Amino acid sequence: MRIHRLPPETVNRIAAGEVVERPASAIKELVENALDAGARQIEVQVEGGGLTRILVADDGFGLSPEELLLAVERHATSKLLPDDAGDYDLLRIATLGFRGEALPSIGSVARLSITSRARGATDAHALRVDGGAMGQVSPAAFPGPHGARVEVRDLFYATPARLKFMKSERAEAMAIAEEIKRQAMAHEAVSFSLEIDGRKVLRLPAEPEGDVGRLARLSAIMGREFSENALLIDHVREGVRLSGYAGLPTLNRGNAAHQYLFVNGRPVRDRLLQGALRGAYADFLARDRHPLTALFLELDPALVDVNVHPAKAEVRFRDPALVRGLIVGGLRHALAGAGHRASTTVAADALQGLRPGMTPAPAYRPGPSAQGFSSWSGGGWGQALAQAIPGLSETSARHEPTYEPAPGASGFAEGDQVPAPTLDLVDYPLGAARAQVHETYIVAQTRDGVVIVDQHAAHERLVYEKMKAEMAVGAVARQALLIPEVVELDPAEAERVVARAEELAALGLIIEPFGAGAVLVRETPALLGTTDAAGLVRDIADDLAETDQALALKERLAEVCSTMACHGSVRAGRRLTAQEMNALLRQMEATPHSGQCNHGRPTYVELKLADIERLFGRR
Repeated sequence: MRIHRLPPETVNRIAAGEVVERPASAIKELVENALDAGARQIEVQVEGGGLTRILVADDGFGLSPEELLLAVERHATSKLLPDDAGDYDLLRIATLGFRGEALPSIGSVARLSITSRARGATDAHALRVDGGAMGQVSPAAFPGPHGARVEVRDLFYATPARLKFMKSERAEAMAIAEEIKRQAMAHEAVSFSLEIDGRKVLRLPAEPEGDVGRLARLSAIMGREFSENALLIDHVREGVRLSGYAGLPTLNRGNAAHQYLFVNGRPVRDRLLQGALRGAYADFLARDRHPLTALFLELDPALVDVNVHPAKAEVRFRDPALVRGLIVGGLRHALAGAGHRASTTVAADALQGLRPGMTPAPAYRPGPSAQGFSSWSGGGWGQALAQAIPGLSETSARHEPTYEPAPGASGFAEGDQVPAPTLDLVDYPLGAARAQVHETYIVAQTRDGVVIVDQHAAHERLVYEKMKAEMAVGAVARQALLIPEVVELDPAEAERVVARAEELAALGLIIEPFGAGAVLVRETPALLGTTDAAGLVRDIADDLAETDQALALKERLAEVCSTMACHGSVRAGRRLTAQEMNALLRQMEATPHSGQCNHGRPTYVELKLADIERLFGRR
């Protein structure tokens, strides 16, 4: 078969298949064009899931008649300029768009019309493109002083085969709404509105630039719960800045749909960044739970390549280790600064479960749950509390009216410091212990409310944090293998693993090269006991290939520490004295991350007195 050239219209439709996968991707390109044009107000209208009609209107710089003709030609753009030598640098891209493919690609598979008035111009003009056939520029009416209105009708009518792969109108509309939300998160100073089939589904007014405005925009999109339980992130390392907000571990979901990542204002989906998020929250969440985050990376455009994916949804960093370390370090610093704080949704779910008429749900039992804490909207905590209420109306056998430790009595655990009895304990964040309910929950009184603590979950976190601190100050204990084990790997994998030998040794794994494509394991971490050394090394090799970090070994050590902490902590069903209960509360206040156990579930619920009074009709 002889080689021949494809006609231009076929070439354009092939290119359109890469750039415009579905209506949401067409809207993404049009919105990014508006943002690059300096728009401060963007309106989007959609009909038929975007397949029937799309309108994107903005108040940007607008286009002159000459620019209208160029705008629909492939690889014609105003966003790349040559240097003094006439070269175009694709590694210093400071705009969202740069290829000049969006409008011609859309015009080749749909009926495209562009109406625009350039800033400072008196007249507006329009241009129409039907299935790649370009019309003439003609005068037109325009409602604003400047900007552009881009209308797309009958998307993919010129490529009927593509229409067969479209999802339902509802699914396409949801994808469009999600895309608008992502763009709005990254540009809080721009107002966005979205209308679907004549119904206004999104209206986001412009917010002030900066952290306050960004949080207000995130709250409007991700919900008030996120803004109430979000931690401010702002760290700089070697010229790379990480900012944004991350949710407390106790505010989590069953999937990663609420994790938003932006690089220089561009929404991206990057495995490196997602791996960094998993690593930062590894100590606080079960594997099937995911945090809520909105993180923004700002760095020199020369340090990131955005020209690696047709839809520009992926990026490549020049120094991925620096970026990953910044994300993990910044998130862990913020989480540590939160101390024992737990999300406000814990108390809200508890109060909701206590309201009259609520259907009882299965009581909470300690241990990992497939649904996790944040899905207990049916009132799991409310069930446990409702069972405890009758007991609270009587004098408990374990009730201690005042804090009077017996002379010579020991603390909650060896080395614990018991506060002086002259202090008024109700002024502490977690208050003064008043009772133990069902020998599992500690009831404490604060100045303005009540705190209920799960004694096992709380002490589990305290023991775990203590073990982590001990590991951090010294090398992990190792055990030598009686017969060193040879692990065969791909030569490239073996090279990566051997290059991290020093880092692995600090974690208790001693390896050395053993010819081409193999490593020799001499010692393993004592915490792991009898372990599959070959499987461990292969998992580490996979982690290094994917994230450039030896996560497998770290996660196994963390899992062992978590298990040991679980078995070594005070069990549910053990009776505690007032002295022991107060010592536990004081340790929680002094220990970071004590607001959730090792599986991400809450260790305590705080109910404000005002909420309790409303519950009983006193307010």
